[in-house]
Amino acid sequence: MSHMMTAIQIKEPGGPDVLQPVDWPVPVPGHGQIVIRVAWAGVNRPDALQRAGLYAPPPSASPLPGLEASGTVAAVGPGVTRWREGDQVCALLPGGGYAEYVVTHGDHALPVPAGLSLREAACLPETCFTVWSNVFLRGGLKAGERFLVHGGSSGIGTTAIQMARAMGARVFTTAGSDEKCEACMALGAERAINYREEDFVAALRAEGGANLILDMVGGSYLPRNVRALADDGRLVQIAFLTGPKVELNFAEVMTRRLTITGSTLRPQGDLAKAAYARDLETHVWPLIERGALRPVMDSEYALADAAKAHWRIESSGHIGKIVLRVEGG
Repeated sequence: MSHMMTAIQIKEPGGPDVLQPVDWPVPVPGHGQIVIRVAWAGVNRPDALQRAGLYAPPPSASPLPGLEASGTVAAVGPGVTRWREGDQVCALLPGGGYAEYVVTHGDHALPVPAGLSLREAACLPETCFTVWSNVFLRGGLKAGERFLVHGGSSGIGTTAIQMARAMGARVFTTAGSDEKCEACMALGAERAINYREEDFVAALRAEGGANLILDMVGGSYLPRNVRALADDGRLVQIAFLTGPKVELNFAEVMTRRLTITGSTLRPQGDLAKAAYARDLETHVWPLIERGALRPVMDSEYALADAAKAHWRIESSGHIGKIVLRVEGG
């Protein structure tokens, strides 16, 4: 490895055009860490929030954007026993994925599932960690339950539909066009609701209500989600695309014994993320290897064109994941 690399820096808070290629020092692994030579990096909405100045990285993390990547282990820090130089991995990152090299905790890396390319593997960590921890651990989804995921054509949505269906749940989703609804149905959704034309509350109430809802919209969706839940239902909030504040009458929450919870992944501790990684390798990687779960790919861009990738994700026209080609593979 050389001492310098090409990376994408957030020049200042703003729109996609503030993403600029720069020369940046190659990271050095600390105790328990590995350095990955990045082949592909996933693009996610938290990256766009960070770029806009709305989602600061943890103090110990790289200021560069990028929360997931795939590639080859280039260096191993003290205390790492599983990985060796040359191993192909995909990994959840604290930041820094938009670069030729990135450092992360060794326990947050996973082997590339059999049958997947590095391009596809770069799409797994952020979405799989998020869906597993929120839908199955925090939300407690069980086989036979009615599950509603908003934004079904997003990276999170396409992963959640497939994972919940594979685990035996009845899956419902919302999306903003007929094309997106058709894509969600093809992935295993029992019903896809075009929210521009139909009320998802009425649709779910007609089915008896959702046992679990995964929401990243927020705002006016919160009281509507409450109405769409079955008695004893659970709402898990993972983002607020339309705002975090809304007025809510908690009488319905109390009388119908509803649970409202939520989480963000990035600030959680290393031990929690390592536990999620072990769960994924045990429960989800076999689904991928037998074809029950596959990353849905929307588009790819060269690392230097990261701004174009951000324009794409913010257009909301994408179906599935967007990736940056760093080295290829």
